[in-house]
This record gives sequence, C-alpha cells and structure tokens, in this order.
Amino acid sequence: MSTQKAYEMAKEIYAGYGVDTEKAMEQLKNVSISLHCWQGDDVIGFESAEGSLTGGIQTTGNYPGKARTIDELKQDIEFVMSLLPGKQKLNLHALYLDNGGKKVDRDQIEPKHFETWVDFAKKNKIGLDFNPSFFSHALSENGTLSSRDKSVREFWIEHGKRSRKIAEYFGKELGIRAVTNFWMPDGSKDTPVEKLSARERMKESLDEIFALPIDINCDRDALESKLFGIGLESYTVVSNEFVYAYCAKNPNTMVCMDAGHYHPTEVISDKISTAALFYDEMLLHVSRPVRWDSDHVVILNDEIQAIANEIVRNDLFGKVNIALDYFDASINRITAWVTGVRATQKALLAALLTPNDKLKEFEASGDYTSRLALSEVYKTLPFSLVWDYFCEKENVPVAEKWVEEAKKYEADVTSKRI
Repeated sequence: MSTQKAYEMAKEIYAGYGVDTEKAMEQLKNVSISLHCWQGDDVIGFESAEGSLTGGIQTTGNYPGKARTIDELKQDIEFVMSLLPGKQKLNLHALYLDNGGKKVDRDQIEPKHFETWVDFAKKNKIGLDFNPSFFSHALSENGTLSSRDKSVREFWIEHGKRSRKIAEYFGKELGIRAVTNFWMPDGSKDTPVEKLSARERMKESLDEIFALPIDINCDRDALESKLFGIGLESYTVVSNEFVYAYCAKNPNTMVCMDAGHYHPTEVISDKISTAALFYDEMLLHVSRPVRWDSDHVVILNDEIQAIANEIVRNDLFGKVNIALDYFDASINRITAWVTGVRATQKALLAALLTPNDKLKEFEASGDYTSRLALSEVYKTLPFSLVWDYFCEKENVPVAEKWVEEAKKYEADVTSKRI
C-alpha cells in the first residue's frame, strides 16, 4: 500500500474520533527543534586540537567517523537536516567557535568568531541558539561562577557576558530569536560542610552577567540545574531549587529543565504544567536518563510521550522551547542525531493526534473509567501512517529509508575520516 493510501485510511479513522490529521501535521511542521551540535564530535569543540571533556560529563564509546573540523561538522549537520521533517534550529556551545587556528580564550570570544556559523545558518534558513561553555577549561576545575577565587569568577563572568552578546548577534543577523542556556558544573564530589556561600557567589555572578543590557527580541536567557555529575556526586551549586527561585526573581531568565538532571524517580513531564503557571516561557532539554547517566539518545518511550502530551494538552507551544541534549559515541553519530529528533517529533505528533478533548470531557465529568480505558484505546490508533505521510510531504525519507541513507553517508563520508 502506498504512503498516500495508508494515510487516507488513517485520516478516516482519526476523523471518526474528531481528530483533524491535516491540522496536526501543520502544527507539527511549525514546531522548531534545536539540534545540539555536540552530538557530532563528542563535545570536544574547536578551541584546540587537544580538546578534552571535563565538568562532570562523559562521552562513552569510540565509534569511528566523528567530525574533526568545523567543515566536517557542518557537513554532517546539513546531512542530518536533510533526513528531518519540520523546522530545526542549531544549538552551539561557545567552544565551537571558528578561531582561525588562533588561541582565543573564553573571556575574549566575540561575534566575529561565529560569523561562519551565521553564514551556515543563513544558507540553511535556520536559527541559532547558544551556550556559554563553563567546562573543559583549566579554570573550571574548582568552580566557575561560584569559585572562591575572585579572578576566576571574573573570567567566567566575562565569558557569560560575551556569550549573551554573541547570541544577540545571532538574533539580529538571522531574524530568529536565540536562546542562551547557562549550565555551570560547579559542585563537589563529597558533601560540603557549608553550601550557602558558594550559592551566594553564584547568584552575584549571574546577577552581573544578566545585568548586561540585551535585546530580548534577539536573545532570551535560560538557567539549567543538575542533580549531580561524575566527580560532583554529592552537591551541585545550581540545584533545581536554585534555578526555580532565581528565575522567579529574574523574569527575563527562563527555567531550563533537562530530562536527565533530576533524581531517577523524577520526570520533567510532571513539572511542565507547574512551570507554565509561574513563568512566561521555559526551555526543555530533551534527553533520556538511564540510571545515573543523563545523556542517552532520545527514543519514543513513556517519558518523551508524557512530555509531548503536557505540551499539547495544555497548549504550551508558545511557552516551550525544545532542544535536544545528548551525546553518544558508541554508535553512528548521524543515526543518533536523527533518531532523537524523529522520536521527539513522533511523540508530538502522537499527542496532537490524540482525542484530547474527549479525554478532558471524561475527566471534567468524573468519568475516570472512560478516561483510563479510552486512553489505552487511543494509544494504538495508526499515528505511524500519518507520520510516514508527513515525512513524504516534507520530502524526507519515510520509515526505515533514512537509515539506509545514513549508512550510505557513513560509507561514503564518515568512514573515510581516519
């Protein structure tokens, strides 16, 4: 059966439940997913040829073919986007600057070091997001914005300010607002005797960074918490409570919730509706935690579906910014990228195709029997047929065909990177 015929059958089935499949596809088409550049090179960046990863995070695996240069990374990203329907942005970390082979420390970065990325974005008609890089640096080993050493704090404060100006430059040049996300790995392997002073220093540093005037139409800042990291198991300065409180007092700063930055029994899907009550906007880092590790490739599991349901059922597309954040070096990096984006988009489509109005009616009337029973019925409606048709309409490979193209790209391109 052709993709078109299968879709027509699915369309009729969904119409019987009061769901407009055309409307759902149009909504999905306009949801922007921010691709994380660091999946392509294992979070190493291009500051120097000797880059290494620190800061309580770790990339595992040594699958061949990672991007070694900016040009290789751009080539990979363009190929990834050719396999994706819908809209994308590109999320850059500061250590992915184009320094022309010259040493540029992080307190000296400028918009000019990202001009080639802006050219890339213009060519591909996408927006850019940004992240200051508070890790993998000689001055990040004993704290950054919370360091006891004032000179170290000043270095990182300057880095934060310059990062915001770079993001503002992205917004002005591209006409698409950037989101700048702040995550600092400050913390402790063992339990500190006293925690307050480090958080006071962190707050003062952030206050100074965010005091720098920025056009909010060009850049919006976010602050991200983390439960722990490798070597930071007992304490992180920027906890969940710190972020929620800080953003409540600084309304231009968004809460960023990373799916893997909480206790293993916590899920961000349960936090979204609360955040929506008290913040005008939020950033979601969509990832997949597995026990202690927060950065596995996103798949279509219960939590990603629950996140999508929260966004759709509460009509939060205007309040939620969606970005991916994971890095896997144990498998082909291209397939890791595409798998995660497509899984996120599938979850959103499934949520859009659910007869949510009927479920809400059952809930409002107290008919919890129907709510439960029909929730299960709706899970098996043929959304995959709509997904395939959506991909075909977007001129990207349908079903498993994208995997074939990724394997060909590996044979022709990445396998030759020795």
